[in-house]
Amino acid sequence: MSNPNPLNNQPSKNDSITVSIVEDDNWLRKDLVKKISGADGFRCLSSYGNAEEALKKLPKESPDVVIMDINLPGLNGIECVRRLRESVPEMCILMLTVYEESDQIFGALRAGASGYLLKRSIPTELMEAIIYAHRGGTPMTSSIARQVVDFFAQPSAGKPEMEGLTARETEILNLLVKGHAYKGIARELCISINTVNMFIKSIYKKMHVHSRGEAAAKVQKR
Repeated sequence: MSNPNPLNNQPSKNDSITVSIVEDDNWLRKDLVKKISGADGFRCLSSYGNAEEALKKLPKESPDVVIMDINLPGLNGIECVRRLRESVPEMCILMLTVYEESDQIFGALRAGASGYLLKRSIPTELMEAIIYAHRGGTPMTSSIARQVVDFFAQPSAGKPEMEGLTARETEILNLLVKGHAYKGIARELCISINTVNMFIKSIYKKMHVHSRGEAAAKVQKR
């Protein structure tokens, strides 16, 4: 998982991270509920077997983090993410799926996903990812992060969304893609948080996006 700084500070029981799950596999959904409910500093708020029910209830429940599958009956998880982010832009949604194909990865990020994990991730990685996403990071399974980074490493010819960025903005965008939180970027580049925020606002404006997930996926469009 592409988390450059392991998270050692778990949330206290009095400040638990609330989590909702959207997963159609009954066994896996129940197992996730059990694991999250049994972990210190976490509370499973709700769980749903389809996107339609989740879309009706999650905006009112406002969990800190939503764990979302892609292959759902009816409406798929990517479209569910897009609609949730339209109704609740600040909602933090973490994909948990078996799909490793680039179209699924970038589709989820473009829709507004805050991170992308594979289901083979061990429980401790999932808990760290939930904390990291809740704190503003973009957790990804290492193989997924490598695909995203490799994509950005390609020459920017034919990617007009990238042409207007300065060298510093491109550097910051690459760090965002790798999953760095704002504080981590400021520390990495020896600049202030306010300066990071200023650059990111400029990046979003030039790329016509509103979130890091959209920014990471926008360059895939031609």
